[in-house]
Amino acid sequence: MRAIGTSGSSLVVSEVPVPDLRPGEVLLDVYASALNRADLSQAAGHYPAPPGESEIMGLEAAGVVVEAPDGGGWLGRSACALLAGGGYAERVAVPSGMLMPVPSGWTYLQAAALPEATLTAYLNLFIEARLKAGERVLVHGGASGVGLAAIRLAKLAGCVVYATAGGAAKVAACTAQGADLALDRHGPPFVDAILLHGGGAGIDVVLDMVGQPYFEANLDLLATKGRIVYISALGGREVTLDIRALMAKRAHLIGSTLRGRPLAEKMEILASFVDRFGDALTGPDLLPVIDSVYPLAEAGAAHERMRRNENIGKIVLQVKPEAGGVAREADGDRGRRP
Repeated sequence: MRAIGTSGSSLVVSEVPVPDLRPGEVLLDVYASALNRADLSQAAGHYPAPPGESEIMGLEAAGVVVEAPDGGGWLGRSACALLAGGGYAERVAVPSGMLMPVPSGWTYLQAAALPEATLTAYLNLFIEARLKAGERVLVHGGASGVGLAAIRLAKLAGCVVYATAGGAAKVAACTAQGADLALDRHGPPFVDAILLHGGGAGIDVVLDMVGQPYFEANLDLLATKGRIVYISALGGREVTLDIRALMAKRAHLIGSTLRGRPLAEKMEILASFVDRFGDALTGPDLLPVIDSVYPLAEAGAAHERMRRNENIGKIVLQVKPEAGGVAREADGDRGRRP
């Protein structure tokens, strides 16, 4: 099968074996995958796959289940999945407990853009930060895949949502997804604008992928018992912390990743998400924003677009021509391994 590998600093298409299945896994015929910042780090040699997982990049994919030794009713069905790796390929082994049916009416391109961003946003807002209805949320990097998913989920949960993003187009995207106030990070400091909008009320939950540049402002904005969740540090990772400020607000600082968690924990996160927001998948509320679509062979160009911070929403890799069509049940002969 074709897969994307690395040659020096370049991404290249190579031929690799179809993955063997471990107990509890199914084989997904990949129609589309999607990019995440972790892919750029992995390609640069800074973020290896967890032990025992595929070293091929790609943390999410959508397609058709073509082999399911343990049954489970998945054979021949369209599905998308959160992966520990392997999505930049024509086939990927997936634990059956990590599969989600492609929502009705969605294309495979849309479904491939759902799992990583949406589950990351859900995990960090609702499990790590314990976000409740009526609370006030600030999302940095609001026009990213995770940022836009976080805005939508927080609004569905009945929260007031603020967002920062870079440039007018990205600010507009945050507003279109439901942000009550979106601010350009290149403009005046966001603290004053948020306090003015909220009548001086602080922020209950901050979701931050930027890191150092916003650290002090986050603490300044934080309400009593507020929570700050760090999911990346794209702008810098070293900060100076006044512990007294943390104590005075009884604040919680939370660091979080998703990829390296045990499979059982990921399955619990997925089940919790489906229990709370599964009904929203039947309508347009959680439809991912797709920035652009690249053929699998042009993964390098897709990475460059993300590296330049040009994307609004998700960048998707099209693996099969049918990926742009509405997902459907597969024909019976697709159940055979090539």
